[in-house]
Amino acid sequence: MATGRTHRPATRSRGIPEATVARLPLYLRALTALSERSVPTVSSEELAAAAGVNSAKLRKDFSYLGSYGTRGVGYDVEYLVYQISRELGLTQDWPVAIVGIGNLGAALANYGGFASRGFRVAALIDADPAMAGTPVAGIAVQHTDDLDRIISENGVSIGVITTPPGAAQQVCDRLVAAGVTSILNFAPTVLSVPDGVDVRKVDLSIELQILAFHEQRKAGEEAAADGRAVSDADENEAPPMRANPAGRKGPDGDMPAVMPA
Repeated sequence: MATGRTHRPATRSRGIPEATVARLPLYLRALTALSERSVPTVSSEELAAAAGVNSAKLRKDFSYLGSYGTRGVGYDVEYLVYQISRELGLTQDWPVAIVGIGNLGAALANYGGFASRGFRVAALIDADPAMAGTPVAGIAVQHTDDLDRIISENGVSIGVITTPPGAAQQVCDRLVAAGVTSILNFAPTVLSVPDGVDVRKVDLSIELQILAFHEQRKAGEEAAADGRAVSDADENEAPPMRANPAGRKGPDGDMPAVMPA
């Protein structure tokens, strides 16, 4: 199977950079929060701060959407929500199948945020026969033996893999063979897919390791700063003097009455 290239969605064919596409959900999340508070307009600076990017990058990203805002007024919140939702394909209903209904799979099935963002959990699939028929989030779990039929009947084009790593590639192959063209992979392994299939990987352990790196670096910088502060204090402090009791001898004879520490 090829692993290097995947198909290019419409947004990319119109010249929107991949990095911009990756930031659009951040803008949408911030805009949705503003919309829920009935905020009519927002400046690029305010929206950039809410999304965690700089305002120049935000304005550049929005220029790809043909949205430039109004000087002195800012951006219309509701219109931007519509624009970004349309660009991301969220104005339609996307049926999603989750394969692997362990703790993580069940948690995703119970997540209430999918429906409001254009996604519908259409099927839950697991290899454990004992799970078949068990309701999770109001949906009966189905066995992997019926995966092809489940994907076809529900019109699923997006699959979510939450299986153990050893089973992930086999599940991926079956999803692709059944017609799934986009996969969100939570299994800690790299999947091989043919041309025409997009894979997004979510690896929580990698994210934690990156955070650990930054924590270690911050701790090292703090320790170095503390060391410099102590060194500066030592340089500014006069050396203490000790008095020598009369008649006290040192290892080399009589000690002076006063000597530096």
